[in-house]
Amino acid sequence: MNGPHTDALHTLEDWTPPTPAGGSVDPGQEALRHAFVALLRARGDACLRECEPGHVTSSALVLDHSGEHTMLTLHPRVGRWLQLGGHCEPSDETLAAAALREAAEESGIEGLVVDPDPVHLDVHPVTCSLGKPTRHFDVRFVVRAPAGAVPTRSEESVDLRWWPLSSLPGGGDLRPLVSAASFRLSGEFSRN
Repeated sequence: MNGPHTDALHTLEDWTPPTPAGGSVDPGQEALRHAFVALLRARGDACLRECEPGHVTSSALVLDHSGEHTMLTLHPRVGRWLQLGGHCEPSDETLAAAALREAAEESGIEGLVVDPDPVHLDVHPVTCSLGKPTRHFDVRFVVRAPAGAVPTRSEESVDLRWWPLSSLPGGGDLRPLVSAASFRLSGEFSRN
């Protein structure tokens, strides 16, 4: 098994999706959690991009210091504004570390801080670096940028910019992730 595999399995076996006060666990997120755990138990290579049936990826909803804006990338292959993130590497010790590494690489921002607990799960079809259709089992984290952070676009992005949480591009694709992050931010993750 590779670096983040053991962490991914333990993290997702114990994970409960963020819920509003007095609310119940989202059945869709709970069903996805079970699917992720089943993949991880069945495949020792589930965190590697070489796992053709689908593989675990790690992404970051990067928020500014105020928590009012998020950093999005205009993804060259997908052609939409998305959160930062990507494939796990064998050197990543945890999924949170993979999300933090991806966020730093794609934004050029130093001093990012990751909440070690995931906030959202998503599975989506994609043709990634394998050149074949597969699925990304995406584990999503909240990452905070230091005050005054200015991004630097990498070659992995067509464009990179801060967007107000109240006015995101893309017709609502990011809403479930932003909602889950909002529940988490309501008191569990300190502003560093």
